[in-house]
Amino acid sequence: MVEDVMDPIAPELLMALAGGTAGAAGEQIWTTLRNLVRRRPSHGEPYDESELTALAEAPSNADRAVELAEALALRARQDPAFAEALAAWRREAEALEGAGPGTGRGDVHNNVSGGAHGVVVQVRDIHGSFKAGG
Repeated sequence: MVEDVMDPIAPELLMALAGGTAGAAGEQIWTTLRNLVRRRPSHGEPYDESELTALAEAPSNADRAVELAEALALRARQDPAFAEALAAWRREAEALEGAGPGTGRGDVHNNVSGGAHGVVVQVRDIHGSFKAGG
């Protein structure tokens, strides 16, 4: 599973997490990434976190997101312990991306026009039964 980390993480995911558009769970995952990046390797100098800081300061900047994704992939190739931790982080972040609102997947866009009468219900995800009543 560590091989998955060698590919850069989707910049769009990093932008959503840095910008807070993934909600409270996304903020927690961003904090986890920040702590992971700040973790000092078992031997050697601490890693540079400038790409992480740059994206946090401008979360809608796609170039900064690409730079962070590439820096994370490079560090993962250099540090097996980081690669393993990043792989676990990535699974959690990607699971959030697929499940949470505001991360760009599964958005609903309904348009009601022309004098609709009765109940109009707009939903995104329904788990279980649903009965519209009036």
